[in-house]
Amino acid sequence: MKNTFAFIGAGNMGGAIIEAVCRGTEPGNVLIYDRDTKKTAELAEKTGCRVMPNARDAAANAHFVFLCVKPNVLPDALREICPDLKGDKVIVSIAAGVAKSSIGAILEAADISLPVVRLMPNTPVAVGKGMILVSPDNSVSEEDVTLLLAALAPGGLTSVIDESYIDAATPVFSCSPAYVYMFIEALADGGVMAGVPREKAQSFAAQAVLGAAAMVLETGKHPGQLKDAVCSPGGSTIVGVEELEKSAFRAAVASAVYEAYKKTAALGK
Repeated sequence: MKNTFAFIGAGNMGGAIIEAVCRGTEPGNVLIYDRDTKKTAELAEKTGCRVMPNARDAAANAHFVFLCVKPNVLPDALREICPDLKGDKVIVSIAAGVAKSSIGAILEAADISLPVVRLMPNTPVAVGKGMILVSPDNSVSEEDVTLLLAALAPGGLTSVIDESYIDAATPVFSCSPAYVYMFIEALADGGVMAGVPREKAQSFAAQAVLGAAAMVLETGKHPGQLKDAVCSPGGSTIVGVEELEKSAFRAAVASAVYEAYKKTAALGK
């Protein structure tokens, strides 16, 4: 049955995708394996997916086989399940920096020819507010692309793009939630310094970030234009902006993204 999904690895990113797919399909058709049995047990209890005793059993019983492991682990993980990659299957990798051609070479060495999809999500897919980039190779059928996108849709926005953009885009949307969490925490810290209770300061900060993101997406206006609209002449906001500029706020964020990009590109080598 094509609407079946195996996940080899159930870490933070893999677990987030598992949760999304379980909302978009019958959870019993989602098979997971990870050496951390506590983690898989928690996911099974939360989503209704099925825990498999080993990676090979998971791969043998699904159409879409997700490799949700670290880049340095992927070659061995893929070779382990190669004997079970028979019939109509699609390999889906979320390993940062690992090109589809590298996965294809491992399969070819095992005398296996299967379609490969490279996937890059971010962790907010766990709550349906994420972003998932999807890059299928030319051998993936339109039917399989449609099925995969439908299964991933509960995680948030999906975008089919050329693989050449994935490494550059990864720090912008997949690494950046960590930076945003730091920003929210810092906003809340400032609120606490000013006398706002911690719980309320954190809630206010998170809602402000959520609302600001919605303004960018829904109005289509440049972030600088939206920033200027908040900065009244002689007001408190422009004073805060000046303090951020003194600390090279924008340059620091841009540098963080670029350095993360260089690391991502190196991971697959």
